[in-house]
Amino acid sequence: MRTSMNEKQNVLIVDDESSIRDMVQLSLELAGFRVRQAANAREAHGMILDSRPDIVLLDWMMPETSGFELLRRLRKDEMTADLPVIMLTARVEEGNRVQGLEGGADDYVTKPFSPRELIARIRALLRRIATPEESSVVDAGGLKLDPLAHRVYADGRPLTMGPTEFRLLQFLMTHPERAYSRSQLLDHVWGANVYIDERTVDVHVRRLRKALEPAAAGQFDFGTFIQTVRGTGYRFSSQGSGG
Repeated sequence: MRTSMNEKQNVLIVDDESSIRDMVQLSLELAGFRVRQAANAREAHGMILDSRPDIVLLDWMMPETSGFELLRRLRKDEMTADLPVIMLTARVEEGNRVQGLEGGADDYVTKPFSPRELIARIRALLRRIATPEESSVVDAGGLKLDPLAHRVYADGRPLTMGPTEFRLLQFLMTHPERAYSRSQLLDHVWGANVYIDERTVDVHVRRLRKALEPAAAGQFDFGTFIQTVRGTGYRFSSQGSGG
């Protein structure tokens, strides 16, 4: 169940460094959030299953089980597949950022970070998720999206995807046969005032296509509905593959 934007939202900080957890918790509590801490992935996983937070701040590098491995586990579980996650990491290389996003992160913040920027990113992500959606079910070529149930079905089979992929698919399905640039998709899906690189769109498109792959077992790959428009960006079309 989603928390109303008028209520205090619950944040889970997962980091093996207590000084970072305490610093982030203080900043978030001053900003009006409720905060819990976990020192490792195993503890965090139990806390998430016991009492689901509104958002998770997840450190990549932790002993035993890494944050990245926990993220992959969360995304494979239908109960936590749509849980908003921001990765916190000292890895600054573009390849690591792409790996984190492709692994299921909704955003990526590198250490050291400004608490103000982190809070802005948290609020931006929660705002995207809390934005009222069109209530009409969208159906195209056997692919059905139900905004109220927050479900996607391919030929009647439920699919699992993260919140950003759901919103991206919803926008494209409700605006079919029109090509959108990466910057336009950022404005419509992520919001105009977010700190996200345009290449992030490519990562989420790949994740969306992968989420649609299970429907391909048998006769059709619904991932082909998400078409690359060379020199422009992407479009949704159920009329056949493009690109």
